[in-house]
Amino acid sequence: METNRTHIKIRLHDAIVGALYGVSVILAFTLNIQWLYMAAAVAILQLISPVTKFCPVYFILKKLMPDSEPIQNGK
Repeated sequence: METNRTHIKIRLHDAIVGALYGVSVILAFTLNIQWLYMAAAVAILQLISPVTKFCPVYFILKKLMPDSEPIQNGK
């Protein structure tokens, strides 16, 4: 059961990050090219999160799903 909640947390993380990329690209095409900075910021956070063991999305999901196993930020 615990691994199922872990899989749900990972899928939610991927969905949120994917939505941020998608929204950034759509806004860049429709409004202003500078919305691509949001996609760049998400990419930078994804690149440094294995080193720092901190991801803002997992931090929020940890608060929303306290009974699940932590993915990052140590064990």
